Amino acid sequence: MNIEYQQRIFGLDVMRAAAILFVVFSHALWIFPEAKGSFVDLLRLMGVMGVEIFFVLSGFLIGRILFRIFTKDEFVTKDLNYFLIRRWFRTLPNYYLVLLINIAIAAYFGREYPETLWKYFFFLQNAVEGMDLFFTESWSLPIEEFAYIICPFLFYLAMIFKWKVSKEKVFLIITFLIIGFFTGTKLVYNQLTPLSDMTYWNINLKAVVLFRIDAIYYGVLAAYISLMKPKTWKSNKGLLLLIGFFAFILFHYIIGYKNLIIQDYPFLWNVVYLPFCSLCIACSLPFLSQWKSAPKLFLKPITVISLISYSMYLLHYSIILQLMRYFRPIESLNTDDKLVFVLVYLLLTIFLSLILYRIYEKPMMDLRDRPIFKKRLPKV
Repeated sequence: MNIEYQQRIFGLDVMRAAAILFVVFSHALWIFPEAKGSFVDLLRLMGVMGVEIFFVLSGFLIGRILFRIFTKDEFVTKDLNYFLIRRWFRTLPNYYLVLLINIAIAAYFGREYPETLWKYFFFLQNAVEGMDLFFTESWSLPIEEFAYIICPFLFYLAMIFKWKVSKEKVFLIITFLIIGFFTGTKLVYNQLTPLSDMTYWNINLKAVVLFRIDAIYYGVLAAYISLMKPKTWKSNKGLLLLIGFFAFILFHYIIGYKNLIIQDYPFLWNVVYLPFCSLCIACSLPFLSQWKSAPKLFLKPITVISLISYSMYLLHYSIILQLMRYFRPIESLNTDDKLVFVLVYLLLTIFLSLILYRIYEKPMMDLRDRPIFKKRLPKV
């Protein structure tokens, strides 16, 4: 795999690699259904935070692109169209291929399709309510896709009106409006939803588009700060990293020490928890976005995992882990056998993801640079 390391930002690759490994490791708990304890709780938290890292990082990257498109002197809507084309070449081919593979697997084993299968083709499977268990990990993709659309759409509408403030301020206002709106949907959810447990919360709030798009816009807000306040962004990178890290640790320590369960503190979990975690993650961006490189011993494996992270995310659970458990049921395995099972699961996930990236994902992304689509975009 030929990689231009000098054109990549190592710190952001660290974020991607950590995010996907958190998710993959957390799903390995499915192999140990009887496991309990602090380490198990940590793995579950890592799984949740893995996707949250993806959301914030995605918002940061698209935010920097959209800010430069929107605020340049000669703004034209073709720039936004090209932005969407590039994002869709990045996300849609892999998604639809893996969706079809999931459908084929279900047909082969004679499993029933969900009644809402058609929604998966339009990213509507979890638009306003919890989704079926089919292709479970796809829940995050509609959140990403709708976030990509909302940005250009609102910026396009903003250009229709004659604003008395700068484009930069309009960008900031729109970002805050989006964050405010989706914070409001969580407030409504908190008011209308009866007391629930974490399983219900995980399916019906954490994984629903209507309540989650703000997670990506905390990354967009970070992008705005990085471009408008570059000196502050650079000079406070270490301080912000420490603030975000210790705030995250302290927050979860208090939740555990005080036993702040969702049944007793629904507002904390329904409204505060996820945005607070997004802000903590965003605090790491000044440091990580300026971490340009590393020794080759660390550079190559982390960069490769980062590159194949999307393929890993789509393949690891509904396809690889499900099929492994079907052909090798874990009920009869002892602990040592299960550890071997986990190792095979991890290696197989990386290997198949490398293949998918090499023969399908990367060629599809390369189509974005064909003359029919190619147009210079502002650099990130």
